[in-house]
Amino acid sequence: MTEEVFAAARAFLDREGRLIERRLATVLFDGADGSGVIDAVRAYRNPDGGFGHGLEPDKRCPASLPIDVECALRILLVATGGDAAAGSGDPVTDELVRGACEWLASVAAPDGAVPLAFPIMERYPRAEHWSDWTYTPGLNPTAGLAGRLHQLGVTHPWLDRATDWTWARLESGFEEDAHALVEVMVFLAHVPDRDRAQAVGAHVGDWLSNAVWYRADPADPGYGLTPLHLAPSPDSPWSRLFDDATIQGHLDRLVRDQQPDGGWPITWDPPGSASALEWRGIETLRALRALRAYGRL
Repeated sequence: MTEEVFAAARAFLDREGRLIERRLATVLFDGADGSGVIDAVRAYRNPDGGFGHGLEPDKRCPASLPIDVECALRILLVATGGDAAAGSGDPVTDELVRGACEWLASVAAPDGAVPLAFPIMERYPRAEHWSDWTYTPGLNPTAGLAGRLHQLGVTHPWLDRATDWTWARLESGFEEDAHALVEVMVFLAHVPDRDRAQAVGAHVGDWLSNAVWYRADPADPGYGLTPLHLAPSPDSPWSRLFDDATIQGHLDRLVRDQQPDGGWPITWDPPGSASALEWRGIETLRALRALRAYGRL
């Protein structure tokens, strides 16, 4: 990938991306510290400790939603290299992570599971696929939230309940889609009980082969999660699931998908033009990170 192509992508982020992705790009590619990213994430925080305001851009609801909490944790992990754990000594990140745990505990079912969203989002613009199915607690997002909190080194009563619930679900089998499987893979990569994670993780390949919304073929133009979502770098614990030809095919597709304006496209309909640009910024940054991780930059 040429320097000009990378420069075009950075120019797209500077021109069209939201502040979070622009600040993340400076952390990832320019060596900046993550304080600016953390400040930008904090702007999406509500007084209840949760996150909202369209941090995940497919819905514009200002109220706290679990999917937005998950986005916040994901961004904090990138911004700090995984060092944003509660108790880390940084008062801002400590407050954000601890407050998020308290909010999750306040909205979770008694067994610890949480849904992606709540009906309050229906008052605001949202993508068509964000409907009542998102109100049912599930592995997506409970497993991913728990996994990221374990990655951050957090201890919290809600995390204990969510972890126990996730183990029970996984050890009875898996019949959900690729989005839920990505959440499960985060959980299995970071949960402290490594022997148990290895035993359950042995089934992930079989689960993936049957998962709806998994896009194995790089020539498939439709929506779906690809091997680069599941193993975004060669160091991923799940890179073993894919041979080199598969990874290289998806990297070639990623290179071809860059648009004339320098950014990457999306394959679904968000609720408006602002959301579309926000998502394109997110996808552009994801593409650059994957291409660099696999040696294409």
